[in-house]
Amino acid sequence: MTPPMERIWSGWRAAYVTGETGELEGSGPECLFCSLPGLSDDEAYIVERTELTYTVLNAYPYTSGHVMVVPARHEADFEGLTSEEGAALFAALQRTVGALKAAFNAEGVNLGANIGRPAGAGVPGHVHLHALPRWSGDTNFITAVAEARVLPEDLRTTWSRLREVWPGPAS
Repeated sequence: MTPPMERIWSGWRAAYVTGETGELEGSGPECLFCSLPGLSDDEAYIVERTELTYTVLNAYPYTSGHVMVVPARHEADFEGLTSEEGAALFAALQRTVGALKAAFNAEGVNLGANIGRPAGAGVPGHVHLHALPRWSGDTNFITAVAEARVLPEDLRTTWSRLREVWPGPAS
């Protein structure tokens, strides 16, 4: 007799997947990335603020430590950023990689950008970069067969962990 199939509930993702949160639009006055800086760091899970960028935890992470580096100015495309904004974005990304390695003992880091809805952007109207810590053997069957992610810690713990080791100018 086969044991019953285990179920992992991730109902918190339903509003995101169906677009009910409004986070999928990412343009105009309702832009998620334009509204986050108006919240406190601990409320928005912002781990760093600079004049031109901020770094924030992804509310729907692929793994613990999944952060996004965001230009402060609303811009949909990389080519629309000024040279100064581009340099600040990549300097923040360098600090992010260092913090992920220090906080999570990451053996590697995935970096990426999804520009525009066809490329998979969840917030297509405001360009941003993703950084995710990775470890040898950190993938497993659960994503492939259950379309779910198993995260070992909550966002508050991840935020605190990153803030403790964050290099350079922080908020």
